Order: sequence, then C-alpha cells, then structure tokens
Amino acid sequence: MATLPVFETKRLILRGVTEEHVADWQKNFVDYEVVRNLSALVPWPYPDDGVISFLRNVILPNQGKDRWVWGIFLKENPQELIGVVDLWRPGKPENRGFWLARKHWKKGIMTEAVEPVIDYAFNELGFSELIFSNALGNIGSRRVKEKTGAKLLRIQPAKHVDPALTENEIWELKKEDWFKFKKS
Repeated sequence: MATLPVFETKRLILRGVTEEHVADWQKNFVDYEVVRNLSALVPWPYPDDGVISFLRNVILPNQGKDRWVWGIFLKENPQELIGVVDLWRPGKPENRGFWLARKHWKKGIMTEAVEPVIDYAFNELGFSELIFSNALGNIGSRRVKEKTGAKLLRIQPAKHVDPALTENEIWELKKEDWFKFKKS
C-alpha cells in the first residue's frame, strides 16, 4: 500500500485511510441520508462487513496506483474519520467521489477538503482535467463543484441508491481553469 501525502487546511487533516478507521467509517457513512445520493453500485442496506470489505478489496490494493483515498479529520478531533475524498483514474466518467458525516454538512468542510486533492491531482498526478458527478438535486455536492470552479457539462440518466434519483449532473474542471479560478 502506497503512502499518500498528508494535507492540512485551516480546520482539517487529510490522510490516507487504513483499517484503523473502519469503525468511524461505518458509524459516519452507513446513514441513508449520506448514501442515498451515491451510485446504485453502493449496496443498500449496507452490509455489516461492507466498509472493511471495500477497504481491503478496492481501496488498499489500489491506493497510490490508480486510486487515492484520503480520510477527512477535524484538527480539533484528529482521530475520528468524518468523511472521505476519493480520486481515481480512469474516469467512469467521473474521477472523484466524496462523502461526509451528516452532522458536518453545510459547514464548508467538503469544499475545504477537496481543494488540496485537486491541487495534488493536477500538480503531482498529471491530470489535465477532472470529471465530477452528482445526483441531480444533491445541492450540497453541486455547491462543492461550483465553489471550486467546475463547469456543468450535461445531465444524464443514472441510477442511485435512492431509486427516485434518476439523473446525474456531469461537471468538468480543467487544469488551466482551476489555476485561473484559484487566482480570482
């Protein structure tokens, strides 16, 4: 397993996830309101061994190769994983996903968390563009994209954990646009 760089922001520490984070991941992720906007590839109800299985079989074998997954920790409580930023290539079509414990929504935490990951993707990993997606109607996820300079490309059919959600917004952030956005 590759070691990821650690990022610190004003309020957060982002570091690679490990098996020691499974209990927090389980506690903060297995919440229908957190999961409902995600791809239907995410099982619901979420299996009891879902987090450890995903970590062992998907994340850790690919960490630092074609996938980079950072846990989000508050500086005031650096032991509790409260969310994740997940970056991968190739895109399907998107290159990034994230989730955040519900009690931390609407505080700007995810926008703060994705910024160093975007920098890393463009500066260190050689991405020339990043594609993002979110369920149509997921305003919080949409706002993260808007607040980081991404441009809405299209809306397309998609399946989500919540079967009432039937479309995705597809966003693009080009490297040159990111750096222009950061300067403004």
